[in-house]
Amino acid sequence: MCDFDDIKYLSTRRHFLSRASLGIGTAALASLMAPAAATARLVDGLGRAAGVDGSAGAGAAGLGDPALQVLHHAPRAKRIIYLFQSGGPSQLDLFDYKPLLRQMNGEQLPDSVRQGQRLTGMSANQKSLPLAGSAFNFERHGRSGRWISELMPHTAGVVDDLCFIHSMHTEAINHDPAITFFQTGTQQTGRPSIGSWISYGLGSDNENLPAFTVLLSRSNNYDQPLYSRLWGSGFLPSQHQGVQFRSGADPVLYLNDPAGLGRMDRRRMLDALKELHRAEHARVMDPEIDARVAQYEMAYRMQTSVPATMDLSDEPESTFALYGEKARTPGTFAANCLLARRLAERGVRFIQLYHQGWDQHGNLPTEIRKLAGDTDQPSAALVQDLKQRGLLEDTLVIWGGEFGRTNYSQGKLTADNYGRDHHPRCFTVWMAGAGTAAGTAYGQTDEFGYNVARDGVHVHDFQATLLHLLGIDHERFTFLAQGRRFRLTDVKGKVVRPLLA
Repeated sequence: MCDFDDIKYLSTRRHFLSRASLGIGTAALASLMAPAAATARLVDGLGRAAGVDGSAGAGAAGLGDPALQVLHHAPRAKRIIYLFQSGGPSQLDLFDYKPLLRQMNGEQLPDSVRQGQRLTGMSANQKSLPLAGSAFNFERHGRSGRWISELMPHTAGVVDDLCFIHSMHTEAINHDPAITFFQTGTQQTGRPSIGSWISYGLGSDNENLPAFTVLLSRSNNYDQPLYSRLWGSGFLPSQHQGVQFRSGADPVLYLNDPAGLGRMDRRRMLDALKELHRAEHARVMDPEIDARVAQYEMAYRMQTSVPATMDLSDEPESTFALYGEKARTPGTFAANCLLARRLAERGVRFIQLYHQGWDQHGNLPTEIRKLAGDTDQPSAALVQDLKQRGLLEDTLVIWGGEFGRTNYSQGKLTADNYGRDHHPRCFTVWMAGAGTAAGTAYGQTDEFGYNVARDGVHVHDFQATLLHLLGIDHERFTFLAQGRRFRLTDVKGKVVRPLLA
C-alpha cells in the first residue's frame, strides 16, 4: 500500500506526458539543442505544429523548454522592460494637459462629471471636492507635438519614440489590488505574474541568467509596500518566479558559497543532490522536485554570470552622462535602468523595475518634483541607450503605474499646495520600441481629465497587447490548474491594434 503522497502524485499530467510518446520527447530534445530557434518558429496556417496546439497546459513543456514551442504569429518583441511607477503617478501633472482645471481651480467637481463614482475612504467624507489645476506648465514637444509637463524634460526629448495611452482604466481603487491586477491579471492574490507567464511561455535566451528579473528602488521611505508575490509564479512551476536583484555585496540572496566550500565542492554537492531528487521524483512524481533541481542549477551558473552583469566598471563615462550621476549609486532607479539595459543585452526575457513613492495624497507639488527628478532622465536614457544599440527594435519598454490621480484636491487646496486621491477611471501609460506606434497618442479623456472620452484601454486589453507583441495569442496561452484553464487576461481582453506600428 502506498502512502498519501504516492497517491497524490501518481498520475500528474507532467508524469503522463513525460512517458507518453517519442514525438513529444523529440520536440523537447530539439528545443534543448536549439531553444532560441524552437521558440522563433511560427505556427502553420492551422495554428498547429509538432503536436502543440498553442494552449500551454500543465506539463506542456519540460523544465528546460519554453511551453510555446511555436509562437502563434510573428513576434515584434523579444523582451520587455517594465518601469512600474508604484503608487499611481498623477497623469494631470505629467502627461494629460487639462487647461480647464486651471481655469476652474477651486470650483466644485460637477456631479455630472463624477457620475456617482465610488471614492476612497480618504476623500469620500470631504464636504467639497475642489478642482485642482496643475502647478506645472505644459508645452508641446517633438514632431508629434505631444503635451509634456515641465517636470519631464528628458522624456520630452524622446517623445517621438513613445506611444502614449491616455485612456487606461482599471477596476481597482486601492494600491494592493490595483498593482496585483496589473501584474497578474486579477485583483486576487496567488496568480502568476506577467513575467512568470512570459518566462514559462518563452523561456530564456541565456541559460546563465533567469528569464525574469526584478529590481526595486524608491524615492522615500513611507510609501505603499511591495510584496514578493507580485513577481511570484503562482500555480506555474516555481522556477518561473522573478529573481530579485539587490544592491549591495550579495545581489542575489543565498547565491554565494558558504565559507570553506569551493566551487568544485558545490558541484559535487549538487550532483549528489540531483541523484537524490531523481530517486524521490521516481517515487512520488512531483513536478516541483524537478523545479527545485532546475533552480539549484541556475543558482550555480549565476555565481559567475551575476557578478559580471552587476559590475559597471566596463561602462564608459558617456553612459553615466546619459543616465545621470545617480546611476553610479546601486539601488537607485537610474542604476536599475542601466542594469535593465545590461540584462536585456544578455537575453533576459522580462525585466521588472518597481519605483516606489508616487502616492501623493498631500504636498503633491513638492513630492512629485522629487519623483520626476529621480525617474525622468533614467527612463528617457534607457530608451535612447536601447535605440543607439539597436535593441529598441525588439525590446518593449513600458512606463506607468497602477492607476492615476483625481482632478480634485484631497484635503485643503491652497495657492501652492494640493494632493490627489486614487483615480482608476483614466490615467496615462507610455510604451516604446518593439513595433509600437512611435510618436502617437491613443485614447482621450474628457476636458476635466476625469472620464475616458474616447478609445478606453482596460488592463486586460493592455496585457493582451503586450502578449501579442511577443507573438502570443492571449486567448490560446493557458495553463490547467485547479480543474480549469487559466490565462493572464482571465476571460477578457482584446489586442489594441492602433498601438501597433
